[in-house]
Amino acid sequence: MKKQVPVLMLIFSLSTIVPAISPDVRAQAEPFYKGKTIRIMVGSTAGGFYDRWARLFARHMGKYIPGQPEIIAQNMPGAGSVIVTNHVFNVAKPDGLTAAMPLNGVYIDQLVGRKEVQFDLRKFHWIGSPAVESVIFYMRADAPYRSVADIIKAKEPPKCGATGTAGSDYILSKVLEETVGAKFNIVQGYAGGTEIDLAVEKGEVVCRAHSTSAHFGREPFDTWHKKNFDRHIVQAARKRDSRAGDVPTTLEIFDQHKVPANSRRFAQIVLAAGDFGRPMMVTPGTPPERVKILRDAFLKTLKDADVLAEAKKARMDVEPTSGEELESLVKEIFDSPPEVLERVKKMLAN
Repeated sequence: MKKQVPVLMLIFSLSTIVPAISPDVRAQAEPFYKGKTIRIMVGSTAGGFYDRWARLFARHMGKYIPGQPEIIAQNMPGAGSVIVTNHVFNVAKPDGLTAAMPLNGVYIDQLVGRKEVQFDLRKFHWIGSPAVESVIFYMRADAPYRSVADIIKAKEPPKCGATGTAGSDYILSKVLEETVGAKFNIVQGYAGGTEIDLAVEKGEVVCRAHSTSAHFGREPFDTWHKKNFDRHIVQAARKRDSRAGDVPTTLEIFDQHKVPANSRRFAQIVLAAGDFGRPMMVTPGTPPERVKILRDAFLKTLKDADVLAEAKKARMDVEPTSGEELESLVKEIFDSPPEVLERVKKMLAN
């Protein structure tokens, strides 16, 4: 008669062959982002296009991340986005749960060595940008300046608003001053673009430069254009935007005033903000696999039919740039010849 093996002995024997699954192994099997919350820190105030993009990603990007985490947008404006960039660089944990969307000109603050800068953009992990952004310079229509030539000849420079030294408003004015001699009185310290537009309406300042997509994509500009409240002076772009077909580009202005090649090279670096678009990046030291997850989800979000429909309805241009491309752009800028960087520093040091 065949001998029976006791059940307890059989269970003990099997346990020596197939070890129990430890809690650590089970945890590894679950997606890191499951049950987590990602924060997108926006370097400007609510209502602007940076804020709109952050909230659009907050609504849709999570479904393309394994574990489908909650995503929230949080505004941290101030100092032309230096505050939020310092925060994500120095305070946020390198766990892939904190992203920043600073103003696209924040690289300028690092380039010129401003004492407030406590970050190194070369060490961030860049996730991507939803669109390339050209810049348009507008002026109140009742101001006595109809062109860049008028500003050059003016006895009193126009008073323009700016968030800080990284804002496109400040940068474009400094480029025009350096290359063609147009002078501006720049009033800094506004919390965001919406506040500058309000200041223009009140007459505190008469001009500002900002993204072309925002200028033709929201209020108060729709109403302004109907009432002929503002005029467009110049656009920082390689070619004229179809929505501003009568407005000269900076390249055309350079041609008119015979700006030499070396000054054009400086201007190219200083105006590179448009190539950054509306960038998103995460804390240095974030594990590579999480960076890849976020980059993939970012690009997938910008192919989502619902996202594209929302962007079209809100007149938000979609022309994605990958995180790898942004990292290459950062390297290209900071690896420029020393004499070029020195000229840029002198141009924007004040």
